[in-house]
Amino acid sequence: MSIPWKIKLILSLISPIRYLCFRSNFTINRSLFNFFDRKTPPSPPSSHDVIVDPSRNLWFRIFNPSATDNGGSDDLPLPFLDSSVGILPPVADLTRCFLAGDSAGGNLAHHVAVRGSGFKFQRVKLRGVIALQPFFGGEERTESEIRIGNSAPCLTVEDADWYWKAFLPNGSNRDHPAVNVFGPESAEISSSELSDSIIVVGGLDPIQDWQKRYCEGLRKAGKEVRLLEYPNAFHAFYIFPELPEYSLMMNEIKDFMIHQLKKIT
Repeated sequence: MSIPWKIKLILSLISPIRYLCFRSNFTINRSLFNFFDRKTPPSPPSSHDVIVDPSRNLWFRIFNPSATDNGGSDDLPLPFLDSSVGILPPVADLTRCFLAGDSAGGNLAHHVAVRGSGFKFQRVKLRGVIALQPFFGGEERTESEIRIGNSAPCLTVEDADWYWKAFLPNGSNRDHPAVNVFGPESAEISSSELSDSIIVVGGLDPIQDWQKRYCEGLRKAGKEVRLLEYPNAFHAFYIFPELPEYSLMMNEIKDFMIHQLKKIT
């Protein structure tokens, strides 16, 4: 793959920073990690933060499309939104919501959508799920994990194993339903009223086979899903807008959202 030198430089710094912050006992040096991963402050009036639960530092950021061209939001707890009168801007239309997440966020988007499907919302209507290289896994070593192994930029098999060991409860393995969502321990979702999904997969991502299995699992459960594959894309390629796959992906996601919203007009 031909990668611009600036991106190569950034990618070359990721692994040493990761190894400095992530300990061998599967804990994280938070002080050092936060030094490299600083929270970007909001930019009023185009964006501001709302604290949901101070005890857990649970917050979300509101982007006001009336003040900026970059509308959207992240970390939204769905039941909280249903009673959020006076918190969201007046232009917010809760009948036209999408869940979106990348990597671990794609995993979270799935689980939020499944849990949200069992909640009787009065105002919120979920119109689609956008999963960018969602972080799934399992005990089995897939073909892509074996073939790509530890040679990929941004995410290696070794990295993924570390993340799962740090995340999972003691005594659990990678077939835990939070990891392997269509595995031997996962719950049946055929009866869940899930929205249509679009899933982005990269050909240089070692966990791509798990993402494709996720797509297949949704289809077997009777859900509508669209799979986007970019053969030359590594994990988290979308953080670099200069890559050609970035604009291709954004256009596809835009088309998906427009298509979903046309269904309600």
